[in-house]
Amino acid sequence: MFDMMKMMGKVKEVQDKMKVAQENLALIEVEGESGAGMVKAVVNGKKKLVSLDIDPSLLNDKDKEMLQDLVIAAVNMATEKAEEKAKEEIKKSTEGVLPNIPGFDFGSMV
Repeated sequence: MFDMMKMMGKVKEVQDKMKVAQENLALIEVEGESGAGMVKAVVNGKKKLVSLDIDPSLLNDKDKEMLQDLVIAAVNMATEKAEEKAKEEIKKSTEGVLPNIPGFDFGSMV
């Protein structure tokens, strides 16, 4: 028989765990780099750029386009890594609480 109170308890538990997982995403930081490490970007688990380091040798007018491309590449790499880490965090936080539904990605809730 279906136990509505037990179901509601599970829903509340999932909500609490998702809230904690969402808060923890701000603590995750990953780095992406390009140009053999000449441009480094750090993105948190909420996909926000938190720092950017550019090698001083790249700071001249004639290399402006190359620098823009390197920054874009580093930020994109860091963002991809942050997304992977965020999905891992959500999965870890909800393990044992949420059912494993094939084709449904709870990490996409981030």
